[in-house]
Amino acid sequence: MPRMPAEKIQTLQAELDLLYHVAQVVHSYDLDDVLQEIVQVAEDLTQADSVFIYVADMPANELVLRASKNPHSGLLRQITLKMGEGITGWVASEKEPVAISKGASKDSRFRLFRRLPEDRYEAFLSVLIISKRGVVGVINVQHEHGHQHSESEIKMLATVGKLVGGAVENALLSEETLALKEALELRKLVEKAKGVLMKKRRVTEDEAYKLIQKESMNNRKTLKEVAEAILLLETLDLDS
Repeated sequence: MPRMPAEKIQTLQAELDLLYHVAQVVHSYDLDDVLQEIVQVAEDLTQADSVFIYVADMPANELVLRASKNPHSGLLRQITLKMGEGITGWVASEKEPVAISKGASKDSRFRLFRRLPEDRYEAFLSVLIISKRGVVGVINVQHEHGHQHSESEIKMLATVGKLVGGAVENALLSEETLALKEALELRKLVEKAKGVLMKKRRVTEDEAYKLIQKESMNNRKTLKEVAEAILLLETLDLDS
């Protein structure tokens, strides 16, 4: 039986090391942390000039931009694609990777976002983030100039997408649970603040809520901040 060339062995070892690294580091319950780890892994693997990660919002049937290699803090959570829309949406709906070596913006499926300069880059590789339950998101890597994606590169990035699917799904569930908990706590806080206003101002429940909303808008404060201030003043009145 012929021996495997040393160069091939080194390549396989490097790929195994990368996969082991992915399994070790991508385990946080904070979604933003998980996604940034994936961005770094995708960059290390492909040497891409740009990395974007879209996360699936199944109730809305869309993909939401949640992480990027280059700074786009003002656009994260703001850019969305419907399932099937653009190359990214096509990958999510058809469950197939897409690799374009040059002229990506000329592809008939391409959707241009003028606020993203990376959309003018030549090469585009898009793969699924997938868990046992289905599509969780999409990883996009782009090269400013033409780049021929090797079969190994495509397979490795697709494998990364499968490895991290469970971690992304868990982080999403954690984020949703936290959001529900915060919403419940806010509701309780506002209810208490309404009670204070109803007693002090002798207004109805609806009128008390409108007063809280008005204070929030006029002073650019959140409902939570206004409710906490009302309860704090009530406590100080009781103590005086």
